[in-house]
Amino acid sequence: MARPTAQVLALLGLLQCGGVRTMAELAERLGVEPRTVRRYVTHLVDLDVPVESVRGRYGGYRLAAGYRLPPLMFSDDEALAVLLGLVAGRRAGLATATGTAGETAAAKIRRVLPSRIADRLDAVLQSLAFTTEPDDFPAPQADVLLTVAEAVRQHRPISLQYTSRNGRRSVRALHPFGLVNHAGRWYVIGADPDIGEDRTLRLDRIADARTLPGSFEPPAGNDPAGHLLTSMAQAPYQHAVSLRIQGTQEQIRRQLPASIAEVREGADEGWQDVEIRAESLDWLPGVLAALDLPFVIERPEELRDRVVALAERLAASGRRESPS
Repeated sequence: MARPTAQVLALLGLLQCGGVRTMAELAERLGVEPRTVRRYVTHLVDLDVPVESVRGRYGGYRLAAGYRLPPLMFSDDEALAVLLGLVAGRRAGLATATGTAGETAAAKIRRVLPSRIADRLDAVLQSLAFTTEPDDFPAPQADVLLTVAEAVRQHRPISLQYTSRNGRRSVRALHPFGLVNHAGRWYVIGADPDIGEDRTLRLDRIADARTLPGSFEPPAGNDPAGHLLTSMAQAPYQHAVSLRIQGTQEQIRRQLPASIAEVREGADEGWQDVEIRAESLDWLPGVLAALDLPFVIERPEELRDRVVALAERLAASGRRESPS
């Protein structure tokens, strides 16, 4: 049977998970009688841990909101999940401008773990290899990210100090609809109240964000991620490509995601109209070949020439025999 001190710490771990824990649940999880649970709660209160008693049919115990418990208590699985999440987050561009925060957080967690668990986690992290190199993503400032997120949740307008792609600085007002992380970069989607047009802004280009008085109503059917992908596909580029492809949208999306192409049902059954904006056409012939679907190039003529040239090179390679 577990020692009383271990049981008290186990109770603390259960309460850390949040929400109200009923007396019956706690007693079952700890394998003790309800009166013993009450005694363990008294021990925690004596240690200045603010355990609140919730009355009623679904009452029980919970920790006071906002209370921090040093040190945190993790199981083996939880500790591994947190540390791997920190590693993956840094590689995926989910870090903030305080680039060392993930490293210091991992170090703090590592320091408070029992040596048995810490050594095993170190073995995982030291043995872990990735198939791709980490990208050097621009990161938003933590206070900017938190301010914008709060404004999105509360439907509050914000004022932003923003630097555009060409280096022009300005102060902008925005009604933020949502936050999106795409390809390692953070974006805020919203509307400019002065001109009534939607805007997509990169968070790493925001030097300061402040909440303004008032509130706004988000648009019906709000889909920040879909809006971002559509705006990327519609962005002005050097080449405007128009195609007709025979196949389903799901088949086309395997090679042409929403951030690259707009796909709409065509006039002819089984055909899709595809619009692509690209800085270069070099990559498109290979992608169209990988689709392995019938297609028609409507524009530009230059793409048609490139596809024919690729087809001729492939045919020549296919007929070439190995030298004896």
